[in-house]
Order: sequence, then structure tokens, then C-alpha cells
Amino acid sequence: MMAYAATAGEMNAAVRAAPGVLALQRALVWLVGASGAIVFIEPSPYEIVTLLATVTFFATGLRLRLALMPLLLMLVLLNVGYTISAIPLFDQPEVVSWIATSWYMAVTVVFFATITSEDTAARLDMLRRGLVVGAMIASLSAVAGYFHLIPGGDDLLTLYGRARGTFKDPNVLGAFLILPALFALQSVVSDKLAKAFRNVIAFGIMSLAILLAFSRAAWGGLVLTSAFMLALMVLTSRTNAQRSRIVVMAIVAAVLGVALIAVLLSFDSTAEMFKQRASFDQSYDEGRFGRFGRHILGAEMALDLPFGIGPLQFHRFFPEDTHNSYLNAFMSGGWLSGVCYPALVFTTVITGFRHIFVRVPWQRAYLAVFSAFVGTVGESFVIDTDHWRHFWMMLGAMWGMIAAAQVYKTRAGDEASSA
Repeated sequence: MMAYAATAGEMNAAVRAAPGVLALQRALVWLVGASGAIVFIEPSPYEIVTLLATVTFFATGLRLRLALMPLLLMLVLLNVGYTISAIPLFDQPEVVSWIATSWYMAVTVVFFATITSEDTAARLDMLRRGLVVGAMIASLSAVAGYFHLIPGGDDLLTLYGRARGTFKDPNVLGAFLILPALFALQSVVSDKLAKAFRNVIAFGIMSLAILLAFSRAAWGGLVLTSAFMLALMVLTSRTNAQRSRIVVMAIVAAVLGVALIAVLLSFDSTAEMFKQRASFDQSYDEGRFGRFGRHILGAEMALDLPFGIGPLQFHRFFPEDTHNSYLNAFMSGGWLSGVCYPALVFTTVITGFRHIFVRVPWQRAYLAVFSAFVGTVGESFVIDTDHWRHFWMMLGAMWGMIAAAQVYKTRAGDEASSA
């Protein structure tokens, strides 16, 4: 890996580090991606590796671009709002832990934005490889746990009859796997036969794990983000042959997916769980205090509470948590956080759309990350995603890629004018 890392991708002109340092930096990016799939213990390997990578990058050269300052400002204001609202609750250890986690997530956003704004193509490639390896570990453990292939692994690898693999929650497992699955799908529809075949297997295993997690949001997320990404790939392809292959392979993948579901539904236990989870009339979704009823009532409360009610307090007023990250920002951090959180998220989405057609060496990776990020933004309306590690990783990577694209366009324009 170190040999590959020293030569992978195209270096941004701004990168001047020695080859050995570059190799170390890129290897750490791979390790961060791979460790993101193992989070059922705290502190998780992801926290430890990310901290190690941050310290190493800081020691070997880490530069915060001016284009990232709005990101930094919004992250600080968001967490200042959370911290102010939590002051009366600092006697509760879980609240202190929540605040510390939020600040830590903000640090990881800046870390990913900074590292992907330089040496962009190579570092994104290493992050992609690491994520796919981690996703395969999580997927295989989830499938093995669901089908009782590991003695005594049921309690560790499943929850309430649903696969969770190396995650605490099946819903988070499913959500995490979407981005690596999109990377695998990109290879299936665009790479040479041998590599494409390997990724067919990888995509199939990840899709199976997502299915067995029985997360409705993850099911919909995989389908919608895959379709969205493939559409963007068709629109940005340079030749008609590329477009035709993407369309044909997408149809083949869809047919194989339907066949996989049909096989799984032949098992009675799987069919029963699928029927239960696929229903849109879940008891916790309906009624005045159901998921969507709580959204309306919580929004009405938020208008009257400039400082919110503090983190982890929503369940004291309602039967369950918010299950809406935008509402949770208002309730946990008052109006300051409630304004900054959607501003941060939707500024990223809007700016991301503007960079879809920018021809950069890392455009393919950009389309996958952007598609998965947009899917998580939509999912945030029905699930609390505000402490999902991979969500903040994608957010930081988006800002880093956008900053790098601006530099790339400027440099390309200067070279064209001087030619």
C-alpha cells in the first residue's frame, strides 16, 4: 500500500511534501476510511485513527484554505449554540459527552476538508479504497451474523433480528454502506472487465447487508442515490459509448437486484421481517405523538424557545427522540444552532450542484460522494444523523473537493491564457 500511496493519482501543484511523507499521509487516509466501519465500541478505532491522522497531518503539513473559512465559522457557531443550551445540563454526563462528540465531529469535518483540498485525486482514491475495505468487513460480518454463520455472534452482529455487523445500530450500518456501494457500482459500470467483476461481487455483498439491515431509509437511499449518481455519470460522460455502457450495466444491476430480493424472500423469516419493515404504517410513525406528529409539535415548541431545551432532552417531552436532524438542531441548540445547521447543510448541497460538471481529475469520486451526501441530507428529515461519522466525513470531503476544484479551474485558466 505504501508503494502505491507514494505514486497514486495526480498531485495538486501545491503539494511539496517528500515522497515518504506523501506515502504516510495517503496510507493514513486509507486507514481512516477502513476504520470508519468499526464503531460498536467507544472510543472506536475510527476516533483513534482520525486523531492520529490529524496529528500526523498537522506535523507534516496541513493548510487551511481561505475558501474553507465559511465552513469553519458555521461549525463553530453551530457548536456554540449547542454548548450554550447545554450549560444548565452539565451535571448530566451524557449531555457533556454529546457536546464533546459534536465538537469532535466539527474537527473531523475541518480535517477532511483540509486534506482533500490538496493532493485531492490521490487522497480521495485512498479514502475510497479504505471505505470499500471497511464496508466489506462490516457487510460480511452482518451477513454472517444474520445467517448464524458465526457461533455466538448473534448478539454482537444482529439486533432485533436485523443485521448490524460492526455497528451498534442496523440503520447506521445501512446508511454507512451506501457510499462504498456507490463506489463499487461506479466500477461496475465504467471499469475494465476484471475490475468490474470484482466490484459486482462487492456491490452485491454490500447490497445484501443493506437489505438484511431492514432499514427502510437505507433501502430507499441505495436505490435513489444509485439512480441519481448514474444519471449524473451519464450527463457528465465524454462519449456515447460510455453513456451506453452505464445504461446497460445499470439495467443489468437492477435485474440482478430484483433476483436477489426474490431469492431472499423465499425464506419465511426474511419474508416476514421484510413485510413488517416495508410497511408504511408503523405504530411509531403515526398519531399525534408519532414520528411526524412530533415534528410538528417540536417545531411549534422551537419557535418559543430561543435557547432550545438542550441536547438529549426531547424525549422528556415526547415519547421518542426527534428523528429529524433539523428539528434536533433547534431543540438541542436553540435558534443559533437551528439556523446554522440547515445553512451549513444546504449551502453544501447548493454549491455541490454547481460543481457537478466541473472537469477535474477526481470528478468520478465527487459524483459518488455528492450523491451519497444528498441522500443523507434527505434522510436527515426522518432520522437523527447529526452524530453519524460518515455524514461529517462526506461534508468535509465535499468542501475540500469544491475548494480544490476552484484552484484547479483557476490554474487551468492561467495555463490556457499563457499558452
